[in-house]
Amino acid sequence: MAPIFAPSPAPVRKKLVRRAKPDRSQALRRTIQLMFFALNAWIGIEFYLFVRYYETGGRSLWAGRPPGVEGWLPIASMMNLKVLLVSGQMPVLHPAGMFLLIAFLSASWIFRKSFCGWLCPVGTISEYLWRLGRQTFGRNFRLPRKLDIGLRSLKYLLLALFLYAVVSMSVPAIRAFLEGPYGIVDDVKMLNFFRFLGLTGGIVVALLVIASVFVQNFWCRYLCPYGALMGLAALASPLRIRRDESLCIDCGKCAKACPSALPVDKLITIRSAECLGCLECVADCPAAGALMMAAPRKRRVPAWAMAAGVAVLFLGICGLAQWAGYWRTDLPSDTYFRLIPHANEFTHPR
Repeated sequence: MAPIFAPSPAPVRKKLVRRAKPDRSQALRRTIQLMFFALNAWIGIEFYLFVRYYETGGRSLWAGRPPGVEGWLPIASMMNLKVLLVSGQMPVLHPAGMFLLIAFLSASWIFRKSFCGWLCPVGTISEYLWRLGRQTFGRNFRLPRKLDIGLRSLKYLLLALFLYAVVSMSVPAIRAFLEGPYGIVDDVKMLNFFRFLGLTGGIVVALLVIASVFVQNFWCRYLCPYGALMGLAALASPLRIRRDESLCIDCGKCAKACPSALPVDKLITIRSAECLGCLECVADCPAAGALMMAAPRKRRVPAWAMAAGVAVLFLGICGLAQWAGYWRTDLPSDTYFRLIPHANEFTHPR
């Protein structure tokens, strides 16, 4: 007798229970992104005026050096953090950068990779570029899985190289570097790189911009060592994106919305270091309660709580540093008059 096979049962189609209220997490997140971008733009303008004042011998508009510019010096910030941890002494030069690094690491440790998803101005530009690409061409492109994994490892390799350079330096060597001419004006050299962008640098920047239009968060996903550091901190975060299988209707919208291309629709809990904590997946989920950012014991963490937590950490740590007198780099004007006009002449000590 021929074997009899029972027909497979038809998949049960779950009933969609829609949300009672619209999700406003992305409007809140983009507001914070734009506010932080505006803050960085103001810092950039003030720093440019500061540099021009000393370049022109005091003949242009005066502006003070904004300590926030040190947030763009991550390697110097890591060096100062090592000095603090090893010697217990606060750094004299570029202390604000160290406190900003602590604030961003703390935010990523507690609230996932929130620095990248909520604050980083480069991440904000990158997000608007891929959104422009999606609106213009109707879609973004995802690289083949093997190529994607290989390229993602680049940012961790770059991070490892920077960490090795910092860890291998002794405290006296770090102090000698940061207190030397190159270390004093490394922020000026960073500004000058973009002010006097050469052909090679211009081509690289243009390629990164074009790639970011077609591939979501190209720089952040594949090349940013700072984002890699934040991702490693986020692995210890108590918060996770959680999916409730009983409420999920398997529409796959969450996975399509994820800018990090994570398979949100296939997992119960997202633990990946690539998760930005941006809540894009939660915002696009049509089923009430099926997807959420959750604390231990499955307690829901709303977007406003993440925004408030990140703001408290950022303002609290930076405010504490200012109150304690460890925020500004205080150098005499004569030092700046002597060094800033010749910033590009100083080379990295070997």
